[in-house]
This record gives sequence, C-alpha cells and structure tokens, in this order.
Amino acid sequence: MSSAAGEQVLRPGRRPRRQPPTLWARVVASPWTYRLLTLAVFGCLWEVFAGYADSMLIPLFSGTVEGMFQLVRTPEIWNAFLISNEAFVIGFAVSLVGIPIGFAMARFSIVDRASAPYMSILLVTPTAALIPILIIAFGLGLVSRVIIVVLFTVPYVIVNSAAGVRKVDTSLLEMARSFGASERKIWWRILLPGAMPGVMTGIRIGVGRAIEGMVIVELLMISVGIGYQIQQFTAMFESELLYAIVALVVVEALVVVNAVRWLERRLGRWSHDTRLAD
Repeated sequence: MSSAAGEQVLRPGRRPRRQPPTLWARVVASPWTYRLLTLAVFGCLWEVFAGYADSMLIPLFSGTVEGMFQLVRTPEIWNAFLISNEAFVIGFAVSLVGIPIGFAMARFSIVDRASAPYMSILLVTPTAALIPILIIAFGLGLVSRVIIVVLFTVPYVIVNSAAGVRKVDTSLLEMARSFGASERKIWWRILLPGAMPGVMTGIRIGVGRAIEGMVIVELLMISVGIGYQIQQFTAMFESELLYAIVALVVVEALVVVNAVRWLERRLGRWSHDTRLAD
C-alpha cells in the first residue's frame, strides 16, 4: 500500500479533491454555448431565406452584420443613441416612482380604491394614441418624449410592485404583529424582501416598454435620434442599415435587461439574508 493510500485510510473523513472540469465540460455547461448556437442557426436560416427571396427589402444576414459594424463606426449613430437614451434614462428613472405607489396600493386599501380606476385607464389606453395630445400640450422637446416613456413604463412597475406585496404570506404579517413589530420593521423584514421578485419583474418589463416608447415617439411624431435614423434608412431603401440599427436597439435592450437581472440576483441575496435576520 502506498503512502498516499495509507493517508486516506488514516483519514477516512477527508474527501478526495475534486478534479476541475475540463474545458469541454465548461463549454457544454455554459448557457452562452446554446445561445450562440441558436444565433448561428438563426443567421444561417436568414441568409438562406434572404438569398432565395432576392429582395432589396430583405438583406442578407451577413449584410446586416456588416451594416452594424459600419454604423458603430459612424459618429451620427452614437449621437442619435445619445439623444434617444436621454429620454429613456430620465423617463425610466421617473417611472421608478411607481414602486412606492404600488406598495401603497397593496398596503392601504384607501389608496387602492382611489387609484384603481386610473390604473385601469392607464393599462387599457393605447399609449401611442396619446402622443399627439402630449405634443400639442408640451411641444416637440424632451419633455414630451420623457412623458411618453413614463406612460409606457409606470403602469407595469406599479402593478407588479403591488402584486409583489400582495403575494407576501399574510401569516408572516400576523405573526410579526403578535410579537409587537412596528410598521417599519414589518416593511424592512417581511414586505420588502417578499415583494422584491415582483418589483424586479416590473422593472424588467418596464425596461422593454421604456425602449419601445422611446423609439415609437421618435418614429410617429418627433423625428430625432434613433427614430430619425430609421426614417432616413427607410426612405433611402438602405435595408442593411435599417435592419442593423434595429438590431443595435435590440442589443441595447438586452444589455439593459441583463443588467437588471444581475441587480435582481444581488438583491435576491439581500432579500434572503434579510428574511433570516434576527
């Protein structure tokens, strides 16, 4: 028996060291492998279909990718994204006021009864139909674009924040009250951690809605930023650049959504730690 085997016999409680996974195992286990494979399959199908259609309105996938690299080297595109994202950032930041509004609706019945009809109106009214009214009222500047982004976003932030609070187990609230917990401790130890999944869901949906509103208002009424570039590429029948700028908007949305997911994971750990706090 070798010395190494004898050491294992003398120390039966010690587990053998696990071998690190191989490069192939890490590649197979990575979700990015399947995402890139899906993108490759989609690109191949697009390339074949566009080549078969032979239409000036449907560019090749390779042409769209080449157009994306061409656009990112153009200062006008960066300026367009800067102009559009100004309304997106301000409008989305303002929309976060929907989180405390949703909390108040879920916690206090009088707030819910007073605001429920207006929430129903915001949810069922086509927001794009309000764009001409807001432009007449506030002009063609940044204010109108910010208001549109807020109207696209804030109802979903409010609804999901309220739903998150309502999903908290009522037995936890009753137990906290029986032990004499104050309203502040109930919020910090029970309601906020329990409502966090609903809040982050509302923020994720709100990000997509905010980018949608940002582009729609520039396409329909205010010809600036990304909307102006899309109109120009459409008018000139530059399909590669048109598809490319739309793809860049999608890339931006995916980056922001993944940033929100990262924040959700961090807050999820805080939520778990808070629930277990003494």
